[in-house]
Amino acid sequence: MDNSITQEPTLEDVRRAMSGPLPGPGAHVKMAPQPRPGWTPDLTLPSDCRQGAVLLLLYPRARHLYLVLTRRTNTVRSHKGQISLPGGARERDESLVQTALRETSEELGVPVDGTQVIGTLSPLYTPPSNYCIHPFVAFRLISPTFHPDVLEVAEVIEVPLATLLDPDIRRVEYWTDPRFDAPRRVPFFDVNGQVVWGATAMILSEFVTLLEEETGDRGD
Repeated sequence: MDNSITQEPTLEDVRRAMSGPLPGPGAHVKMAPQPRPGWTPDLTLPSDCRQGAVLLLLYPRARHLYLVLTRRTNTVRSHKGQISLPGGARERDESLVQTALRETSEELGVPVDGTQVIGTLSPLYTPPSNYCIHPFVAFRLISPTFHPDVLEVAEVIEVPLATLLDPDIRRVEYWTDPRFDAPRRVPFFDVNGQVVWGATAMILSEFVTLLEEETGDRGD
């Protein structure tokens, strides 16, 4: 399918969107698989969850604002072959934003220097791995040259940010899962044939919700 660009959010739109209140679980639930055992929109983050962070990295490319996703290899420990945001587990006493920047550097070869953090999104709990994921939004003024870690990243997926605002890429399927008696309802973003679902889609849903509110107020 042709995921055409329908709007052109600017960096200033992103900054303004990130400066307001976060919709949190109200936005997460839009793209949450149902059922999602161990998670509800009113869930309090478990005190014993493992801490991790991901980065929504924005940058200019061909006069558009882009965001980078990755397809995980089939040799990583979890979520094999899935589309994800760069990120991973917190190490020792580093801050969560340091985790997001370090993991992005390790996975994609993007230097920490020159990456400007704009803000944070709401944390999300992932019951299967017992992770509390903390998403950060950042920007690089110069388009990065990616050098992916071949052990972790099978493919680098560059997405025009405006594509995520196109309602036509939001789909729903019903997947058979042996854990459940009935097919599972799975919302996802169809990004040029790539299925972006689960925690990644839920995090993107909050970011998209913020941008939709901002660009709608702008009157484009």
